[in-house]
Amino acid sequence: MPAILATLAIVMSLLAAQAGPAQQAAAPAQQAASAAPLAALKGATITLDPGHNGGNGAHPDVISQLVPAGGFRKECDTTGTETADRRLTEATFTWELTRRLKRLLERQGARVVLTRKNNHGVGPCVNERAKIGNRARSDVALSIHGDGGPPEGRGFHVIRPALVRGYTDRIVRPSATLAIELRSALTTAGLSRADYIARNGIDRRGDLGGLNLSKVPKAFVELGNVQNPADAKLMQSERWRERVARALRGGLASYLDARTQ
Repeated sequence: MPAILATLAIVMSLLAAQAGPAQQAAAPAQQAASAAPLAALKGATITLDPGHNGGNGAHPDVISQLVPAGGFRKECDTTGTETADRRLTEATFTWELTRRLKRLLERQGARVVLTRKNNHGVGPCVNERAKIGNRARSDVALSIHGDGGPPEGRGFHVIRPALVRGYTDRIVRPSATLAIELRSALTTAGLSRADYIARNGIDRRGDLGGLNLSKVPKAFVELGNVQNPADAKLMQSERWRERVARALRGGLASYLDARTQ
């Protein structure tokens, strides 16, 4: 038996030696391919918009005020959704995930602008959220949410702006590309596309002031259905949140990289 094991070891060593140069040549190429999109983040200005805010529920008079939303008026903001036991609120989830994503993006040299600085304030209103990204002259903007769908529905979806004449004309096409890159990144990370809304993981809407008033390419991500127990459990997982943040970083990088080609 020892002699057989020794022979097998020699054979495996010879095979490895023969395959070594090809593998060694391929490895740097694969690493370079994966690093290339991330390099596009360096120097980019990215606005991150964590949906809602922890103090919204205590100030219904503020968030119920009507503000411009792109050809019509709409409520300033909402409280966002939450689980029945309040262990998971959308405002807290979006804030925590945004902070993770911000760190990842900044490590790659991106300049990150946030629409809110904490999770105990009120607002800002949807029109101001769009203005923040515009004032920063962002290369891209991303609004992060959790959906409040039917309890039996699961999965994520990306929302891109519809054509609203006089408002979204210039961002419709690049935002569509952004949505595709984000969907691809989230799918590759193992998330399932929503089975209760959108088509193949992407929805198009013209009723969201945060999209209608944006002058830079922008998308919303609804990263799961807070009302679904299985999705809610995942969304409370630290490991899952980190995986999703990395996927979003990859999607943003791929969009920026493709834009320069």
